[in-house]
Amino acid sequence: MTTDSQVYQDASQPVERRVEDLLTRMTFDEKIAQLGSRWVYEILENFQFSAAKAGQLMNFGLGQITRLGGATNLKPQTAAELANVIQKYLKEETRLGIPAMIHEECCSGLMTRGATLFPQAIGIASTWDTKLTEAMTQVIGAQMRAIGGHQGLAPVLDVTRDPRWGRTEETFGEDPYLVASMGCAYVRGLQSQQVIATGKHFVGYGMTEGGMNWSPSMIPARQLHEVFLFPFEAAIKFAGLGSIMNSYSEIDGVPCCASRKLLRDILRTDWGFNGIVVSDYFAINMLYQYHKIARDKDEAAAQALHAGLDIELPSTDCFGAPVKTALAKGLFTQEDLDAVVKRILRMKFQLGLFEQPYIDAGKTPQIFSDAAHRELSYQLATESLVLLKNDGTLPLKADVSTIAVIGPNAQNWRSMIGDYAYPCHVESLMEMMHQENTFNMPVSQDLGDVSDALQVVTVCDALKQRVAPNTKVLFAQGCELTGASKDGFAEAIAAAKQAQVAVVVVGDKAGLTQGCTSGESRDVAELKLPGVQSELIQAIHATGTPVVVVLIQGRPYPLSWEHEHVAAILAAWLPAEEGGSAIADVLLGKANPSGKLPISVPRAGGQIPVYYAHKPSGGRSHWTGNYVDLSPTPLYPFGHGLSYTTFAYQNLTLNATAIPQDGKIEIAFDVQNTGTRSGAEVAQLYVHYQPSQSILTRPVKELKGFARVNLEAGVKQRVTFTLYVQQLAFYDESMQYVLNPGEVTVMVGASADDIRLTGQFSISGTTSQIVTQKVFFSDVR
Repeated sequence: MTTDSQVYQDASQPVERRVEDLLTRMTFDEKIAQLGSRWVYEILENFQFSAAKAGQLMNFGLGQITRLGGATNLKPQTAAELANVIQKYLKEETRLGIPAMIHEECCSGLMTRGATLFPQAIGIASTWDTKLTEAMTQVIGAQMRAIGGHQGLAPVLDVTRDPRWGRTEETFGEDPYLVASMGCAYVRGLQSQQVIATGKHFVGYGMTEGGMNWSPSMIPARQLHEVFLFPFEAAIKFAGLGSIMNSYSEIDGVPCCASRKLLRDILRTDWGFNGIVVSDYFAINMLYQYHKIARDKDEAAAQALHAGLDIELPSTDCFGAPVKTALAKGLFTQEDLDAVVKRILRMKFQLGLFEQPYIDAGKTPQIFSDAAHRELSYQLATESLVLLKNDGTLPLKADVSTIAVIGPNAQNWRSMIGDYAYPCHVESLMEMMHQENTFNMPVSQDLGDVSDALQVVTVCDALKQRVAPNTKVLFAQGCELTGASKDGFAEAIAAAKQAQVAVVVVGDKAGLTQGCTSGESRDVAELKLPGVQSELIQAIHATGTPVVVVLIQGRPYPLSWEHEHVAAILAAWLPAEEGGSAIADVLLGKANPSGKLPISVPRAGGQIPVYYAHKPSGGRSHWTGNYVDLSPTPLYPFGHGLSYTTFAYQNLTLNATAIPQDGKIEIAFDVQNTGTRSGAEVAQLYVHYQPSQSILTRPVKELKGFARVNLEAGVKQRVTFTLYVQQLAFYDESMQYVLNPGEVTVMVGASADDIRLTGQFSISGTTSQIVTQKVFFSDVR
């Protein structure tokens, strides 16, 4: 029989009873400790766990450890062993033995030494492959657990419509349905491994003033709910998302970190979210120092607690001593504090931390060395490649005698990875080492050498490995990634003149340091290739040799000149460790490109925002249609992507013409591979809904379903979408979620602008109905 003193340690007891029991035993200091966190390096001395430092910083326990793998240069097994030492200290040397959660970054793979590097999120979105995305995050979750991690700070669920923003690369693009679909797949895979996912950044971070980081988000209420909140709501209700992280930005004057409307009213009351809300790094203190709505850290702590924020990351600051002072001042109550601590303890019990605080570190190397993980990275990279233009030059002919591979990203492994990959954060740590080391980071002098943990394949090397034995591959860098020097042009031009085709590999370097052109805080005012890369492309084109442009990029670039003049353009985003192999295979025809754009490519930065789901009055300048100097249409539309084969859409049928407001409709059609080789097509379902009894406009098109179809040459497949009518509900003039009778146009095609089939049905009924149960996704078979 369980005695009272054993309740919270008894796994057979209900979680809520264990939480209540433990809470009654906690002192005020022990409760406060659960709200905080510590960088792992704060409790290390000479790269070893320091009991002395832990005694100062964790004597009352601790909520979370920040980036045990990502903020050190420890190998995976050593990181796992350190995790065990930390948990052993908390379990045996603190009064109540409450373990800590360990969180890691994982946007494009676990951000730790030796982990598998996967394509950046914008590339994952280009696959439109939810099954492969879920498989990827199962790997990420398994690797995270293998070093002792419990929470991944991903996925990024921001809908972004301004590619000037440096973090565009971390997102799934411009469309709420696609972001929600990919985000839910991400959450399901990660959380299948006893790791909780974190939806970020709540909310509107991807639509800021001028595309600038931390700037205000200018989003009206209806658009906020229908577009920007939608992926978060889907991830919570459909995929069981365990954690939320606030946005740094403000909406209508209220910083998200202090918004009770967002973090309590919408998140918990309206949606029923019962997970934990963690602060983005330093966000609570920003209420005082940056947003200036708090007079001191005491007020900042109280504002965040009132809003509904549970844990301060990355290190205890405002949720330490200032919480005590704020309570003494009456800025919040003991009941407020207890409610937060309950949520944190509940999550720790649900994760099984009290029963399984340790990791079998001996098994860690095996989990990190599985060859299947690298193969999965290759599959994702291959599917992520988007062929934007092709005049028939691609795939390259088998008998090509000489290929010139030119450009600053052609032979540069570093350009292949996204901003939250481990090597990029090594650079960040190194930059801090050479500046004032405010945090006293225990980083070694050889931190920059990560070659033992990386095998990133470059485009040039991959081509050399894959071309026919008699094909010569010439390399010339041509120019640096940034800067104005054209000193390398002559060598590049000479190489191009000797070749039958020139593959010019250009784009970005992603990261957080000053030399990066994409990534967090690396925003741009103009959308153009960095440095003199565009001039290099034009110089190579002037030789008369056919030019194939490969874009290894973090944001879409409006290559209007290239669109008019070069032979082919392949968008590779940031394709990670197997990206070079994937690109080479597509160039040589060993793989067929199948990626589709998750974000529109503008013709110029002055068009921004440009996205397909605009209102009927948008998308053109009235009454002439065009700007004086440019077409308002995108250079490449959302959903666009070419193949080496062709696909026909035929035989659209709808199983009804009038559907009740709580009903559903089956939309079926055939997709046939009409070319001569196998390939994959992403069939896309769009709708336009014209509700009656409403003065509100609706988008000209909204994505409501997609299907990735793999077909051999000549093969036809029937695709059926089941569209639930309540997917078309909207927020009316009173901000009630309603569905009206009205007319719906169904559009099926290969992109938002390449519609192949259309049909119509009506929503029956006579009055507007409030919808209480949201339906997020169509079914597909």
